[in-house]
Amino acid sequence: MLQVHIENDRIQIGARFAVSFQRTLRIPDDGQVYPLPPGLGRFPVLRVEDFIDRVPQLWREKGGVFIPMYQREALWIFFSAASWKPNAVIVSLGSVNAVSGEPDGSQLQAEPQNYLVCPNQPWLDGINSGHGSIRQFVAMPLGMGYTVEAMSGEETLGGIQMTVFEPKPGRFPDEPPVKPGIEPERLAMPKSTLTPMGLGAGGAIKQKIYRDPYGLDAWELQNQGRVSIHIVNSLQCEEITGSQPPPTPIDAATYTESGLPWFDLYDEVLDDVLPPASLVNAKTIAARDAELGQNPDEPSFEVPDSRIRKLRGEGDARSSPFSSGASVRRSE
Repeated sequence: MLQVHIENDRIQIGARFAVSFQRTLRIPDDGQVYPLPPGLGRFPVLRVEDFIDRVPQLWREKGGVFIPMYQREALWIFFSAASWKPNAVIVSLGSVNAVSGEPDGSQLQAEPQNYLVCPNQPWLDGINSGHGSIRQFVAMPLGMGYTVEAMSGEETLGGIQMTVFEPKPGRFPDEPPVKPGIEPERLAMPKSTLTPMGLGAGGAIKQKIYRDPYGLDAWELQNQGRVSIHIVNSLQCEEITGSQPPPTPIDAATYTESGLPWFDLYDEVLDDVLPPASLVNAKTIAARDAELGQNPDEPSFEVPDSRIRKLRGEGDARSSPFSSGASVRRSE
């Protein structure tokens, strides 16, 4: 099994793969498909074992980490992996696979593809719900029908489940290529009342889920690492840790009016994984709001083409002037 380590708000699984969770702007669910929003800094990643007396029993059993999010706050997932020796990654929201819409499992599947290949896939902003688009990850409480997990018939697990697979021996180099004169890169609340959170389906964003260019036979199915990423709201975070999470980002409309950048990728030649009917038809947060007679203020807006920054891949940053810390890149 691959070892899991937490450092600098990143989860490292194995020798080369790491993942972090980026705070971002929430996209309106208004029928439009928006460009990629920026990264506004990493969410804190906290170990369950460091707060073992103040977390739910399920967390004690599963272990892993947790991140604090405000209700209806959005995130995107940043993957850091080695181009010379990639990894396959399963991402599930509670008990539902974010790519295939099928029940969460710890094995790779080719048809329908239920995993990502990293670093081919640099980011994941939401569920695989459209042809070349996704529906944004947005934090919502469990048990009210808002989360993607609700499509399974129950909301009990919440959070994110992630399983990372190594490639088979001999399929890729064991060491990175070294260029002359360049050093190789190295990756370096009370328990009874705490209600964990899950991720619901928000507005639509232009993003592809890429097909595996290597095929299922490239991956060693038994050489894997798995981690559970639990989610708590701001009040529960303070009860568990004694500290408040960072303030929530500005809204997307205000960000755009300020003339700050959005993003898009040059990836027209790359094939994407077809969205499953279950995720295409997944109930969105806006639809659930309508069922409950709620109408949160979520204004539509236009993103001018002049504000969309085209990214070519490695070395291109997806960050904004509001981001804390270093720019988010394909290789941090």
